Amino acid sequence: MLVFPNAKLNLGLYVTGVRPDGFRNLESVFVPLPWCDALEVLPAADHAESTLTLTGIPIPGDPTTNLCYRAYELLRADFNLPPVRQHLHKVVPIGAGLGGGSADAAFALRALSELFELKLTSETLIGYARRLGSDCAFFVANKPVFAYEKGDVFEDISLDLTGTACKVVYPGLHISTAEAYARVQPQPPRHDLRSALSQPLETWRETVSNDFEDALTPTYPVLREIKQQLYAAGAAYASLSGSGSAVYGLFPGLELPPNLALPAEYLVWDGRL
Repeated sequence: MLVFPNAKLNLGLYVTGVRPDGFRNLESVFVPLPWCDALEVLPAADHAESTLTLTGIPIPGDPTTNLCYRAYELLRADFNLPPVRQHLHKVVPIGAGLGGGSADAAFALRALSELFELKLTSETLIGYARRLGSDCAFFVANKPVFAYEKGDVFEDISLDLTGTACKVVYPGLHISTAEAYARVQPQPPRHDLRSALSQPLETWRETVSNDFEDALTPTYPVLREIKQQLYAAGAAYASLSGSGSAVYGLFPGLELPPNLALPAEYLVWDGRL
């Protein structure tokens, strides 16, 4: 079975408080981004052990610590699954705030459920996904939502960006989640996010913000520079996604966003949402 785990974008991100469990409460809107990895999941040969092989963007660490492998182990504990062979071709950059690893995990859960006819409901899959990571649960339904608490509790939101041209720029800068959150001081949201996003896209520049931008740009000024380039190129809205370091711009009405003068080592995705 071959699946294509897609990334996500954050439309606004407010860190609103510290939880008793040490995590942060947040508010954000998640939307799917069609920048995809490729994940193949197949039954292993008789008497073989489960494996995960990796190509594409290098992923540090032992493959058995990868979220795709952990997704298999999570289900195997409850359903006594036979060994599998997983192969992940990594395209979405790591440490970019795009949720690529979380998507891989959620798609692994979905693929395993289908491959072995487990008939797991969406709610059951979301329960497993939450055990792997806060962002993972989003990729089960994989549709725009208002996310709150740890970013794993969702409400439907009336938001349709289908067909909007988008450019995402990753400057090759890995910002760990721990570093990003250590730099942010929780505070009440600056604006009501759902209300702000219900207004025309052109107004979002003044009302939809990401708390991590102010926290990270003094140390990483390249984030501000990319955002300014996107606005100069005609973006109606531009922002850091998640805790960075990818920066995106939305360009309504264009077939494709214009090219930017960027260093060759930057990774760029552009297309339509």
